[in-house]
Amino acid sequence: MSVFIIAEAGVNHNGSVEIAKKMIDAAVQAGADAIKFQTFKTEKLVCKSTPQAEYQMKNSLNGESETQFTLLKKLEINQETHRELYDYCEQSGIVFISTPFDLDSIDLLKSLGLQLIKVPSGEITNYPYLKKVAQTFNQVVLSTGMADLGEIEDALNILINNGVSRENITVLHCNTEYPTPIQDVNLRAMLTIRDAFGVKVGYSDHTLGIEVSIAATALGATVIEKHFTLDKNMEGPDHAASLEPDELLMLVRGIRNTEKSLGSPLKRPSASESKNKPVVRKSIVAAGDIKQGDVFTEENLCVKRPGTGISPMQWDQVINQVARRDYVEDEIIEL
Repeated sequence: MSVFIIAEAGVNHNGSVEIAKKMIDAAVQAGADAIKFQTFKTEKLVCKSTPQAEYQMKNSLNGESETQFTLLKKLEINQETHRELYDYCEQSGIVFISTPFDLDSIDLLKSLGLQLIKVPSGEITNYPYLKKVAQTFNQVVLSTGMADLGEIEDALNILINNGVSRENITVLHCNTEYPTPIQDVNLRAMLTIRDAFGVKVGYSDHTLGIEVSIAATALGATVIEKHFTLDKNMEGPDHAASLEPDELLMLVRGIRNTEKSLGSPLKRPSASESKNKPVVRKSIVAAGDIKQGDVFTEENLCVKRPGTGISPMQWDQVINQVARRDYVEDEIIEL
């Protein structure tokens, strides 16, 4: 099965329908399978006094003077805009996904017709939320930033006990620092999650660049999610740690090429290299003139290309045999 690539628009539309549509166009052109937004009502997501995260302050013009509430309120998109973007994705041939951050937003996304829901890292310990997700959607992608194995197990149990089959859950390894330092990625943890819980796994990538997503593909990720933006220099919390459209294109290409390169677990000559065998491998040949009746020895035989004669692997079987005809230097030996 091909890796499902989610281009994470998040809130990088900055509250603009026009920017959101341009992002959909860019995701389509890059070859992503889906584009993901974020759905929330700020009043139900965050207390008015909640401070911003460090990465949010770094990319906000107002810095510490702005709260999460005032920051996020500017990035909300209403129900009508959701419908407009959902329809635009459908027309453009890309899957619309969103992450709900409150209970009402779960219902909103269900009303649009979404089949797949994304649970963000911050909600992995939110029991009422997880229960409602499971009762509303059959397919769930669960992000696990900041979580340990016990918290992942608890969240999975809530989802499964409330109606989602294990086969329809994909768990994403994730680190929620924006950008994630390479030394903190711990990509092998993705395999630990897979082996511990018997679920499909993937990777939600907040590192700079595309290498880690490609490495995750090679390790067996079935879903890759990566933030992107039209311009890293735009104001907003996530732009600086996002890919621009040309980088998103390179990411998709890299993932697809990695998938192709993984190929089959069988070790055998490929169709493309089989033609090289005769010219790259070697045969047993005469090191100089050999007369009929001479005995083949270590001194009068040697190994050279091409590989159209007796394989050097049969060296011991050829030594001490008697030449049935004359040979000149470099002539391939026959028995």
